[in-house]
Amino acid sequence: MHLFATLLMTLAAPEGAGGGLLSYQDTVRCSGLTQAASELEGGESARGRQLFDAALYWSLASGQAAAAAGRLAATADADQTRERIAAVRDLSEHLNGAEAALEVCLRRTPDLG
Repeated sequence: MHLFATLLMTLAAPEGAGGGLLSYQDTVRCSGLTQAASELEGGESARGRQLFDAALYWSLASGQAAAAAGRLAATADADQTRERIAAVRDLSEHLNGAEAALEVCLRRTPDLG
């Protein structure tokens, strides 16, 4: 229940000084980046556990954002998979500012402690 409440508050709360909701595309990008980083890191380290938790959070956030946008679940799943595959490449090859984007996603991830 705590995770669900945190998810709803994060999606509905203003983001930083700029305010505004996170877009569906932003949640999908963070989902893909955190899933890819978690896969690449593994779960044995503290960083790996942080990435795993963030990947879980952003996957759920993407599902909620998809539902709010009226997207089909299958389409949302395909979007996340496509983004994860691209993120594995981008993180592995240091492309498209993936590391910086990942850090932004991690800062946006609430403490699920």
